[in-house]
Amino acid sequence: MLVILSGVAGAGKDTIKKELMKRMKNVESLPSFTSRPMREGDVEGGTYNFVSKEKFEEMIKNGEFYEYDVHHDHYYGTSKKLLNEKLKNQTIIVKDIDVNGTEHLKDLLKADTKVITIFLKVSKEELERRLQKRVDKPSPAEIRLRLSRFEYEESRINLYDYVLKNDNLEKTVQIIMTILENEIKLSKK
Repeated sequence: MLVILSGVAGAGKDTIKKELMKRMKNVESLPSFTSRPMREGDVEGGTYNFVSKEKFEEMIKNGEFYEYDVHHDHYYGTSKKLLNEKLKNQTIIVKDIDVNGTEHLKDLLKADTKVITIFLKVSKEELERRLQKRVDKPSPAEIRLRLSRFEYEESRINLYDYVLKNDNLEKTVQIIMTILENEIKLSKK
């Protein structure tokens, strides 16, 4: 099963993913490949798989991605090889991805993979506050750039199976755990 978490930058996707992996058996992350530089706190192969822009473009030419996109001037993409390996392991794979990637993955995988999509909503004011408090300290220009995608991301919530307001971490994690437990039960019937 592939669980996709989406929401604007700062919605809490990574935090929730980490909590799900801590609290549930058989849950693992599928980090995207990216051409962006590593930031403080990033872990190669954990946060992302970091490659140069040239290497990413070579991977595109070689057809190595299910989907890829450019955000904030950097490539991000989902590796076919890594996703297929994890799907064979019968684990619950949690991936954080934007709305465009969600749409592409759902379309590509729906025939033979159970895909659960969850959109995390936060208010624009809360989002700006979270971005300003981030460890990686985005610049004011980067914050404006991320906030500029807010309306676009929110306009695509009809793509998702579940839309959750993420204003309380514990509550949100508990709701997602319940969703996953119910989806597992449904898939066994």
